[in-house]
Amino acid sequence: MNKQQAPQHRRRRLRLAVGTPLALIAAGVIAYGTVFGVFGDDAKPEASAATAPVPDSAMAAVAAMQPGWNLGNTLDAIPDETSWGQPRTTKALLDSVRAQGFKSIRIPVTWSDHQGAAPNYTIDPAYLSRVKQAVDWAIDEGFYVILDVHHDSWQWTSKMSTDHDKVLARFNTTWTQIAAAFRNEPAQLVFESINEPQFDNADNARKAELLNELNTYFHKVVRGSGGNNTKRLLMLPTEVCTPDQRLMDNLATTIKSLHDPLLIATVHYYGYFPFSVNVAGATRFDATARQDMDKTFKRMRDTFVAQGIPVILGEYGLLGYDHGPGAVERGEMLKYFEALGHAARSNKVTTELWDNGSFYDRGKLKWKDAGLFRQIKSSWTTRSATASSDNVFVPKSGTIKDRTLTLNLNGTAFKALKQGSTKLISGKDYTLSGNRLTLMAATLTRLAGDRSYGVKATLQAEFSRGVPWRIQVISHDAPAQSSTTGTAGSFRIPTQFRGDVLATMKAEYADGGNAGPTDWTPYQQFNTSFAPDYAKKEIRLTPAFLDAVKDNARVKLTFHFWSGATATYHVTTSGSTVTGTTS
Repeated sequence: MNKQQAPQHRRRRLRLAVGTPLALIAAGVIAYGTVFGVFGDDAKPEASAATAPVPDSAMAAVAAMQPGWNLGNTLDAIPDETSWGQPRTTKALLDSVRAQGFKSIRIPVTWSDHQGAAPNYTIDPAYLSRVKQAVDWAIDEGFYVILDVHHDSWQWTSKMSTDHDKVLARFNTTWTQIAAAFRNEPAQLVFESINEPQFDNADNARKAELLNELNTYFHKVVRGSGGNNTKRLLMLPTEVCTPDQRLMDNLATTIKSLHDPLLIATVHYYGYFPFSVNVAGATRFDATARQDMDKTFKRMRDTFVAQGIPVILGEYGLLGYDHGPGAVERGEMLKYFEALGHAARSNKVTTELWDNGSFYDRGKLKWKDAGLFRQIKSSWTTRSATASSDNVFVPKSGTIKDRTLTLNLNGTAFKALKQGSTKLISGKDYTLSGNRLTLMAATLTRLAGDRSYGVKATLQAEFSRGVPWRIQVISHDAPAQSSTTGTAGSFRIPTQFRGDVLATMKAEYADGGNAGPTDWTPYQQFNTSFAPDYAKKEIRLTPAFLDAVKDNARVKLTFHFWSGATATYHVTTSGSTVTGTTS
């Protein structure tokens, strides 16, 4: 996926899985030929000691690939590897990622800007060599590797419905070249036919025909290329990698028609769309978002896994997080990843975390949010408890009252509440009644200290297993805003946040109609229509939002904050001029 701009088709997605290899073949040298019988005369006879052992079936191999990680926005970047802000990939990076516990890596590659003209569409040898270098480094590190044809899907294969023969010819010659270049790679290399395939100007039946054709030709080209490709694991996607039932049924039909036991189904999942991007007021990982996840993973299990077809969730994450922290509240994000890991394990789906640089800092070789990664990693093997919130807001002045959080125990048992290494005292500092954890007023008053704005204390609720749940005690007052003028290209609302955190924004005209680009809801999309800047003490209204509102129409904005506070503001656009008032 191009994480530069999240497309609307993300409203229906999914991904994930786990397992233990059924047969490990190791002893310094791994006998790939014995397992898959894949070697031609010029194939590599041995693998390095670091190479992952090969299980004895596609299902076991996919289980052994759990968990996985995407080298996103890199070799898939357009036009070059560093064009989308990520550094050039190094062996040290791959070694570092491997050390985090990942067993497989998906290397998305966009080939179109490195191909010659028709009819040969020759791939630049230097670029092909660079891709092969990255693949070989990853295999040497012990990864299973997934290699695909990535943004080509919307650059040129999407035109297959109107330029069928030309697109199919280019697709076949592209895979002919890739297959030839990698034919002697060990069985740990997996080929994926195409990322998120889509087709312009075609109805559903025609799209299904076209994708079946691409997947079938991909299978024919690779299997006919000789070497280790005759028995290599091959991964086939649904349309746009969407996990809708109809699309998964279409893929299952294609896979069964190929009569090949070494095929893998793949879909993507970025959660319930409104929650994933924070639009329509869906700020929480609530029952609706959980149900969307559970049903989607069940569909994957019933359609594929139960029929003996392994599934790889080729991408998963949250679309809002791709643009950086803020759109999805951190505690709600932790709940999402905790639940997703459980859903993947329960339904035997292998997962590949989409990372375009938002999660792992490839320059510093460290997680940008270590606590978030601890939750993701823990979810690979066990459940963790969560709570109704990870923040407790207390007033800067006036009386502080008891505050109660609802624990989501997820099969765990509460053990202790701590501040650092100090245990808080049950019955004095807090009480626990069933799954209701109450922080006492006196304790919160003590923790708030001088009550200056912001986080005053951090607690950890510990449980019988999994990751502790962090609870921040935050001192705040109601946010305050000021009148201002500006332009549609650069409009900022002066905002004194006073310790509070923005949750969402509602935009309405005087007649009650929805204002803004997402006219199907009054609650606009975080970062797309508005974005807070806490350091600069302002909220930016984007050109996309202001250009979508009616000229000379007064728009009422209601800002909702995580403390429960709201602030009302009005804006009016007149040509390129924007006027904002608090009344």
